[in-house]
Amino acid sequence: MNTSPITDIAVDGRSFAGTKSPSAVSSADAISPEDAELSKIRLLVFTSLYPNVAQPRHGIFVEERLRHLVDSGRIAATVIAPVPWFPFKNKIFGSYAAFAKVPEYEERHGIKIRHPRYLVIPKVGMSLAPSLMFRALLSVVRRVLREDSKYDLIDAHYLYPDGVAATAIGSRLGLPVVLTARGNDVTLIPRYRSPRRAILCACKRAAAVVTVSNALRDQLVNLGVSASDVSVLRNGVDLNRFKPVACDKRRKPMDFSGSVWLTVGHLIERKGVHIVIEALARVSSVTLLVVGDGPQERTLRGLVERLGLGTRVKFLGAKPHAELINYYNMADTTVLASSREGMPNVVLESLGCGTPVVAAPFAGVTEVLTAPEAGEIALERSADAIVSAWLRLKQRSPKRSATRAFAEQLGWDPVVKAQHALYARVLAKVVDPEIERK
Repeated sequence: MNTSPITDIAVDGRSFAGTKSPSAVSSADAISPEDAELSKIRLLVFTSLYPNVAQPRHGIFVEERLRHLVDSGRIAATVIAPVPWFPFKNKIFGSYAAFAKVPEYEERHGIKIRHPRYLVIPKVGMSLAPSLMFRALLSVVRRVLREDSKYDLIDAHYLYPDGVAATAIGSRLGLPVVLTARGNDVTLIPRYRSPRRAILCACKRAAAVVTVSNALRDQLVNLGVSASDVSVLRNGVDLNRFKPVACDKRRKPMDFSGSVWLTVGHLIERKGVHIVIEALARVSSVTLLVVGDGPQERTLRGLVERLGLGTRVKFLGAKPHAELINYYNMADTTVLASSREGMPNVVLESLGCGTPVVAAPFAGVTEVLTAPEAGEIALERSADAIVSAWLRLKQRSPKRSATRAFAEQLGWDPVVKAQHALYARVLAKVVDPEIERK
């Protein structure tokens, strides 16, 4: 599939941006509220990548897509977002303690969410994970269907173990399953033989498979999934939330001289913040803002100290998603030196705020940074290459208004329409399924 996900959304090789699917109901149609509710496609969303009160940034990209689907009026959804079982809430247990703090039920943005537990065996249980998830959650899904039998399909995000377990549950209960691949579930996990076999089997059983970039689609096809079975539906950006602010407010509450770089994300090696810091050491009159936390923070602070950059690097910690607009607007450039990504929301959000991006050449970013005003892609993943890319961008100095204008192609509306069209086609193929709901 050669269709760029920037200017169009492609599904099965056909464009659905602005197309009304067979079962779609336009907001302009004169129908009663009752009929409008009945016309909605009802999703049972299945994913362990979903925010919760204890982990508000976990899987935010899945929630963002679902929130816009529901807000469109075309979709109704309930989320089953399983979390690993862990008995202790004491913070000495690190991230596992957060699992124990997740409530069994909660509601976010008007969407009801269940958080059932499943057994996870750290480090040694990778091959068992789909089976453990299936065994723990089959009864949960059955119970949900007994309470409300009107769900049309299972919408599962992340292929392993979530997608594998979801297709097994869907097969058992007679519900079609749509799988969405998002990154490591294609680029990393299939390197292991058993998970790779399970992923390929799940993709064959699924009613549809979605990737968030052409690069992920190509890798999935290379693994053995039929190209005709994979659709590309990129992430979008909330253009009403992520937008430029007035010039006199951009640098408040911080006061900077010179240029400002920004990195946003979990502080792990794959994100390449160490490369950005090393690049910073090669230029002058630049300040780096680091928004995020994670296991590499201490190492990164040590690197800053060794390079003598203490006054030029600001570790700001993790910030609520809604506050990121402030930091994108403070920055002149967002810098992302990841080794691999799916379709990073950081890039889309930065562009929405009128802030161009410098990125390492990971798969997928070339599908976004397609115009001079959007940013610059480094020739390789190195500090020197990041600096060279930034200097090229600085020489062009695109106006924030031009970067924002480019970003206006990246909103959620065409994504929502294409996603709805895909669901409608899946359901059109379902004929009198026998559903086991005992």
